[in-house]
Amino acid sequence: MSKVVIVCAPSGTGKTTIIKKVLSSFHLLEFSISACNRKAREGETDGKDYYFVSTEEFKSKIEANQFLEWEEVYAGRYYGTFNSELDRIWQKGHFPLFDLDVKGGMRLKEIFGENALAIFFTPPSIQALRQRLENRGTDSPQEIEMRLERAAFELSFAPQFDVEIVNQVVDEATNEAIQIISEFLEVKI
Repeated sequence: MSKVVIVCAPSGTGKTTIIKKVLSSFHLLEFSISACNRKAREGETDGKDYYFVSTEEFKSKIEANQFLEWEEVYAGRYYGTFNSELDRIWQKGHFPLFDLDVKGGMRLKEIFGENALAIFFTPPSIQALRQRLENRGTDSPQEIEMRLERAAFELSFAPQFDVEIVNQVVDEATNEAIQIISEFLEVKI
């Protein structure tokens, strides 16, 4: 079984920025594209950022056991990883990097055991997280409150991960992640 890297963080922590920088440092590490039943945000592309599917399609794929893992992250909002996505990455001889919610991350850690490196990024504080969510301008005030409530829940899982990195300064958090991943995958950058 090949090694995998699992990354989790509350929404707004800077995870996507860090993941893009990490991926640019490793030619054998590839982003695992998750599926979701929400609408694409401006600038998002189906098959690149997410596989955007309808709620009905998502549920039918659950029934057909087409997901390695899936979760109803928010009421009525589903995210998951297709089994075919893992196959796609492994067929290239690459290591998958999963960007998941905490329950999905824990599920994959159970599946892959010692072949998984689970990294949890935390914001410096909840107030800093609120500011980041407000500054990015993609969510309504109600969605921000929902994300902050979810963040408190997600932060309780941090001790269960292999590594916890506080994203105070994005370049420092990125460099720390790159070093840890390099050691885990036993590849030089």
